[in-house]
Amino acid sequence: MRLADDEILGRLEKSFGLTPENSNILVVGLGTTGLSIARFLVRYHFKFKLVDSRNQPPMTAELFKEVPDVTLMSGNFDKVDFSKATHLIVSPGVALTEPTIKNVCKKGAVIVSDIDLFALSTDSPIIAITGSNGKSTVTTMLGEMGNAAGKKTAIGGNLGTAALDLLDGKADLYALELSSFQLERTSALNAAAATVLNISADHLDRHGTLASYAAEKQKIFNGNGVMVLNADDAVVVKMQTQARKPLWFSISESVGFHIAEKEGREYLAYEQDYLMPSSDVPLEGKHNLANALVALALGYAVGLELDKMCQSLKTFKGLEHRMQKVAQINGINWVNDSKATNIGACIAALAGYDEKVILLAGGDAKGADMSELRATITAKTKSVILMGKDAGLIENALGDCVPLYHADSMDNAVLCASKLVESGDTVLLSPACASLDQYKNYQQRGECFAAAVMALDVI
Repeated sequence: MRLADDEILGRLEKSFGLTPENSNILVVGLGTTGLSIARFLVRYHFKFKLVDSRNQPPMTAELFKEVPDVTLMSGNFDKVDFSKATHLIVSPGVALTEPTIKNVCKKGAVIVSDIDLFALSTDSPIIAITGSNGKSTVTTMLGEMGNAAGKKTAIGGNLGTAALDLLDGKADLYALELSSFQLERTSALNAAAATVLNISADHLDRHGTLASYAAEKQKIFNGNGVMVLNADDAVVVKMQTQARKPLWFSISESVGFHIAEKEGREYLAYEQDYLMPSSDVPLEGKHNLANALVALALGYAVGLELDKMCQSLKTFKGLEHRMQKVAQINGINWVNDSKATNIGACIAALAGYDEKVILLAGGDAKGADMSELRATITAKTKSVILMGKDAGLIENALGDCVPLYHADSMDNAVLCASKLVESGDTVLLSPACASLDQYKNYQQRGECFAAAVMALDVI
């Protein structure tokens, strides 16, 4: 729920020296986040301009409809005068290493993020979720759990609705999915409960090294409150800090929220309490048991009732393009995990299967070391069909560990898989790569996969 306007303005001035009278703000990057920032600034009568390196930024029409007199400068940043800006509000898609941004910051301009603006605008509890994989699933689970427990819960951030657009919904609780790009420019967030789900190589084309990437993720633990830690991830374990109370989850150790056996049956458990049979979690894969455990832990940390959260979990439908069963045709299971845009997500998906699968992978590897896939692919796949920009890179990394095939389109990849399968097999699209080399986004990639699979049924 949004605070009173005068209290928000007081917080913005205290934290960042932001005032409507004396601040000249440059919003860098339009799109969904940039538009939400513009709405916020208009409400509080701040002076601002927008700049976007794209000639035709998304959401331009919506911007001019809502703020017809705004100044929007599009095209190369070098053509824009950044020098008069006192503050930069930089959208996550824009790197802070851009020379024009670095130069104006050296001259004293202050970086602020939309998450900072959000955090200073509410006193309702915030649950903050980041990690390489599982963020969207856990965030969505928490939204349903919170509502089931009687707390009006709003979800957004890197998922769905921009954070600032959640403020008018009068929520009792917020669950925010946050990316490394959002966290690297955020300093005012102090979440009531926060987690880094896991760390695996991702966005190294932007962050450079795994250590730098992990350091950006770790910023989610700034402040106090509860930190929910994955006992199964060595990098996350090292993030423990004395400033926050730790709460653990694990699918391999009996700590905090964990997996336990009772009378030959597997349960989700908290300490000595058996919460619900793990078979009642309606999602495929062991990694989704970890997602369920961390969601329970985060909800528990902010006072949600365990019984009500478990009831909600039993009816959770999962997300589109995340381990989504598309069809079963002639005894073959076709599964869409297009949201697996990095190595860790693909490994987690494969690890959830006891039998070997046929894997469709490839796209834009984002600078990741694809050899990290080799051991899991050797153990968990019959064959791999590669496509996209970095298919050759993945082939070189995998070598001859399993039979490899190439396809120049999703239709041909699905057709190739249909010729390799036997009754009882699973064909899994889990690309381990971003989609932007061939598709608008991972959703479109998943939709193309589903369409190609359904076309097989007609053949």
